[in-house]
Parts: sequence; structure tokens; C-alpha cells
Amino acid sequence: MRKLGPLIAGVLCAQVVVAEPAGASGRPSTFVDAGTFVPGLVVDMRYAGSHNFVGRPIEGYQAPRCLLTRAATDALAGVARDVAARGLVLKVFDCYRPLRAVADFMHWVYDLKDQSAKAEFYPHVDKRTLFREGYIASKSGHSRGSTVDLTLAHDDDSELDMGTPFDFFSPKSWTGDSSVGAEQHANRMLLAATMQRRGFRGYAKEWWHFTLRNEPFPNSYFDFPVQ
Repeated sequence: MRKLGPLIAGVLCAQVVVAEPAGASGRPSTFVDAGTFVPGLVVDMRYAGSHNFVGRPIEGYQAPRCLLTRAATDALAGVARDVAARGLVLKVFDCYRPLRAVADFMHWVYDLKDQSAKAEFYPHVDKRTLFREGYIASKSGHSRGSTVDLTLAHDDDSELDMGTPFDFFSPKSWTGDSSVGAEQHANRMLLAATMQRRGFRGYAKEWWHFTLRNEPFPNSYFDFPVQ
């Protein structure tokens, strides 16, 4: 793990981390690999690779695996069964996110010289405003284990057109943005409605972001690696 500056280290230490029974990997027993339980789940963990807004693998992602609490996994399996009736599958981009990954994002934001992925992910946004405008947070619900970033896809892995790609930092990515076409808006509404029926709530500024309403760890943040 790279060395943290005083500000970022302070934020990291201020988080609440709960000790749960863990296996040899350090993963609490209440977390499972959603890829083994959610029917047809396509796993495209962007932060385990280089196709993301930072342009490299992120700290704490040692494997491209979707880890979630068992409660969130069970709810997501219900969503998968619902969309399967439409000939669709779920495709996840991020699931549980370690605290060290959040700290890594903070390092990146403060490094204004690193703009390598700007053209694809934030072409019209000043990097210095990403915190203020709500595109990146110093405290992520993903670290509680019941938040997932995802989209809908056909069984050939082709994604439904949502109007913007995942992690595109722009008002155009807001769930209710009216500038996207009718088909794109309908696809967003389909995803949102299906997730809501199974107990997830969305985030208005990201059409892909959902958190289980009755999450088991609403005030707890974890830092075991994704492996």
C-alpha cells in the first residue's frame, strides 16, 4: 500500500471498522462472493484493472471479485431473476470497496498532474471540484459492503445504452437527467425500478449506484482486501 499523507491518513483512521469473524483471507464471514450466488452475474470489476477514471488498479483490489454482504447478495439475486425474465443479466462494475481504495482515490484527486483518464471519464469537469460536486467521496458506502455499481446487459454481454458510461463524471450521468434520449432514460428507469423492488435505493447523481436499504452495517466500514 502506498504511503498516505497526514490528511488522508486521518480520514482513514476516523472511519469505523468493525471486527467480524474472518477466514484466512481476512474477509468477514458475513461477506460472500456474489459471483457464485447471483444467477448470470457478469463481473467487470473496474478498479481491479486499468479501465477506470484513475487509469490503473486501485489499492485493495487484488482480484476482480464482487464481494458483498450476504443480505445484499440475496437481494441482488432476486434482481437477477427478475431481469432474466426480460432476457437480461446484471453486470457489476464495483461492489465492496476497502477503505484503502477510498484513500487511494483521495491521493489521486490531490495529484493534479495526473489527468491521464480525463478525456474518457471527466472531460468537462475540473478535477479539483470532484469532491465538491459529489462525484468522489472521502467516505464511501461501498466500504459497508451493501452498495453495488451495475448496469443491465443482454446475455451476450452487450450493455443496454444508459446514455453515459459507468463513472462518467457529468450531470448527464444523473439518473433523472433529461438530456439523454428516451430509450436511454427508459433503460435507467428499468434498472432503478427493478433494484428498488428488491430493496435497493439509488443515488441521484449516478444511474449505476445502489445501496441496500436495510444494510446490515449502516455505520461500519471495512478494509480487508478484495481477493
